[in-house]
Amino acid sequence: MEILKNEVRNFLIELIETPSFSKEEETTALIIEKYLNLKNIPFQRKGNNIWAKNLYFDENLPTIMLNSHHDTVKPNSAYTLDPFKAVKKDGKIFGLGSNDAGASLVSLWAVFTHFYAQKLKYNLIYAATAEEEISGENGVKSILEDLGKINFAIVGEPTKMDLAVAEKGLVVLNCVSKGTASHAAHINDDNSIYKAVRDIQKIQNFEFDKISEVLGKVKATVTIVNAGSQHNVVPDQCHFTIDVRTNEHYSNSEIVEIFEKELESEIQPRSLSLNSSRIDLDHPFVLAAQKENCNLYGSPTVSDQALMPFDSVKIGPGDSTRSHTADEFIYEKELGEGIEKYIKILSHIL
Repeated sequence: MEILKNEVRNFLIELIETPSFSKEEETTALIIEKYLNLKNIPFQRKGNNIWAKNLYFDENLPTIMLNSHHDTVKPNSAYTLDPFKAVKKDGKIFGLGSNDAGASLVSLWAVFTHFYAQKLKYNLIYAATAEEEISGENGVKSILEDLGKINFAIVGEPTKMDLAVAEKGLVVLNCVSKGTASHAAHINDDNSIYKAVRDIQKIQNFEFDKISEVLGKVKATVTIVNAGSQHNVVPDQCHFTIDVRTNEHYSNSEIVEIFEKELESEIQPRSLSLNSSRIDLDHPFVLAAQKENCNLYGSPTVSDQALMPFDSVKIGPGDSTRSHTADEFIYEKELGEGIEKYIKILSHIL
C-alpha cells in the first residue's frame, strides 16, 4: 500500500504541474495514460476522456463506474504561490487542481488498480473525464454510450470522504424585460428597468412549495443585471440572469414553467440538463459507507452527477470549500485516508 500511495502522490504532482483548463486537457490525458500503462492496464480514449475496465469484466455482471475529472478552472488573481508548481509544505500539497479534483482522480486510480485483477461481484470502470468544470459536451456525457450499461457511479469530488447522497441541480435563466425607449426627461410608464426590478423582487421573495429533507429549499438568486448605455436614455430592454439551485422535487423544466407564470420578463434557460439527483438511502453502497462511519449529506454544488442517468454518489478526499480558491491544497494524509476508505467501503459490496 505504501508503494501505491507514493505512486499516487507522484501522479498528483504531475497533474498539478500540467495546465489542464477545460477543453485544454490533452497533456493531462497523456499523464493518465502513462499511469495506466504503469500498471499494464489497457484503456480507451475519446477526446480527452480515458477509461479502463477491470481484468475480469463480465457483461453479465452489474457495473460500477469510478469517475473524476482532470480539467481545472483558471487560477484566480489572489494566488501567492505558482498554481502550476506542486509545493509540499506543512503536510500539504499546494497547486491548482490538487483538491478539485486531482486528489479524487488519483485516489480512484489507486482503488481501481487495487481491485483490477480480482474476481468481483461487480464490474469496475475507471473513467477520467474532461470538461467537468463547464459541464461540457465533450466530457463524461460524450462517452456514456461507449461505456455500456452503468448501474452505479462513484463521482470523485472533495467531500472530506463524507457521502453526498443528493446533489442540487442547476438551471441558469437568461431573462429580458422589454419596455419603451425614451428621453429620460419625459414621463415613461414603460421603463424596462423598473419592470425588471419588479420581477427581481418577486424572485427575492418567491418560495417554492416542495422542500427536500436532504437538500432543503430551491434557491433562486439574481446574479447579473445589465441595461442602458447613456444616462439620459431610458433603455427598451433590461437583461438579468437567475441562478437556480434545484432540489430533487423539481425538474429544471418545471422550474422554467413556474417562473414563466410568475414573471413578466421573457425567460430563456441556458440548459435543462443539470437536474438534481438523489440515491435511495438503502442502496448497498450507502449502507456500506455508513458501516465505515461516513456522514451522509446533500451537496449544494453541481458535478458531473447531473449528467448521469443512473444512480450515483459523490465522495472524495479534500474539502469543497477549498475548491477554486487561491493557493488550493490537499493534505497528504487525506490522499492515503481517502484510498483506504474507498477500498473499505467497496470491499463490503465487491
